[in-house]
Amino acid sequence: MPGTVGRRTLSCMKRSPSTTGTVIHEVFRLAYGRGDRPALVDLRDGRVYGYRELVTEVTRAASGLVCRGARRDQVVGVHVSTAGAQTLAVHTVLAAGGVAAPVDPGLGAYDLAAWLRECDARTLVTTPDLAPTAVRAAERSRVRQIVSLGAALDTIDFGDLVALSPTELPVLDARHQTALLPAGGRRLSHADLLARMAELDRPVRLTESDVVLATWSPGGGWDLPALIALGVSKGATVVAAQGADLARGHGFSVTVVSDPGGVLRRA
Repeated sequence: MPGTVGRRTLSCMKRSPSTTGTVIHEVFRLAYGRGDRPALVDLRDGRVYGYRELVTEVTRAASGLVCRGARRDQVVGVHVSTAGAQTLAVHTVLAAGGVAAPVDPGLGAYDLAAWLRECDARTLVTTPDLAPTAVRAAERSRVRQIVSLGAALDTIDFGDLVALSPTELPVLDARHQTALLPAGGRRLSHADLLARMAELDRPVRLTESDVVLATWSPGGGWDLPALIALGVSKGATVVAAQGADLARGHGFSVTVVSDPGGVLRRA
C-alpha cells in the first residue's frame, strides 16, 4: 500500500497530484510511505531529512510559492550553499511548476545579477550565509522576492511558505515542461532530468538498502540534483559530504560513491 499512501500525500491538503512522469511524481510517489527513514543526510549543516518530512516540506512550500504568485514556467534562481538546501529548493520549484536555475554559490553579486537577468528570474532561493549577496544581486535584476532557507534580512523565510494556507499545484506535461536551467546549458525538461537519473543509475542499480555518498558540490550544473533525486526515488539514503573521509568519520556504511566526471560506482 505505500504507493497509494504516496499518491494520497502528494494530493493532500487540496493540492493537485503531480502528473505521472514528472520528476516530482517519480521521486516522491513512495516517499510518504517510507516514513521517518533517512532520505538525505547533509553533513555540512547537520540536517537529516526523513522521507515523510522531505515530501511534506516540498509540497507545502510549493503551495506557498503558488500562493505568493509563482506561475508555471517562471524561472527561480537557486543560490544555496548545501546539498540539502538545493534539494529542498529545486523540488519545491518543480512542484510549483517553475524552472529551477541552479547557481554557483561562489558567484559575487555582480555575476549573480547578470545570470538572473539572463534567465529572467523573478524569484531567488538562497541560504542565510549567502543572503547578503543574493539581496545585492536581486537589486540589479528582475527578481521580486527572495526566499531563504533560514531567517535572513530582506528575505522571506522558507518556513513561512510552508505555513501558508494550501492551494492547488499545477498539472505538468513531463515531456515539454522545463525543469532545470543549468548555467550555460540548454533548458532541460522533466523527461530529460529523469533520463539523466536513469543514466546515473545504470552502473549501480540502486536499491533501498544502499547508502550513497554524494561529494559533488551544489553549483550551476544538474548532476547533483539528478543524483539526489535518483537516490530518493529508489528509497536509498544519500549522504552529502565534502569527501569520503567525512562520511566514514560519521559511521555511515557507504555502498555507492560519486566519482568525478558525473558517474557512480559501487564502493
